[in-house]
Amino acid sequence: MKNDLDNFSPKILNFSWGVMDIEGYGQGKDFKLYPGGASPWNWSETGTEHSPGIQPADIKELLDRGCQVVVLSKGVESSLKVMDSTIELLKKHNIEYHILDTKKAVELYNKLAGENFRIGGLFHSTC
Repeated sequence: MKNDLDNFSPKILNFSWGVMDIEGYGQGKDFKLYPGGASPWNWSETGTEHSPGIQPADIKELLDRGCQVVVLSKGVESSLKVMDSTIELLKKHNIEYHILDTKKAVELYNKLAGENFRIGGLFHSTC
């Protein structure tokens, strides 16, 4: 049985170079955020690097958790790329997506989370 927390996407309370503070989850460097929770985003799990960038395996958990909107941060200096195959997967599932530098990604994510969208995101807090 699902409860209201299953639909709640935690807000980003604070963000600065290398540190993010996530509502109810504490601090860390990079995060996956989704309805019902948050977890550290460990790039080594999928072999992600700045180039070629965010790959389909990185967003699988967001899709599995029912995100209707996905925000992907490219880093503070937009150094993190997004693979074409990742965008194709989002389109295939009819997921609204936004690819922004981290500052703008945090602002948009928090705005949409406050409007009760089933939102998820991948956030890189450095370069």
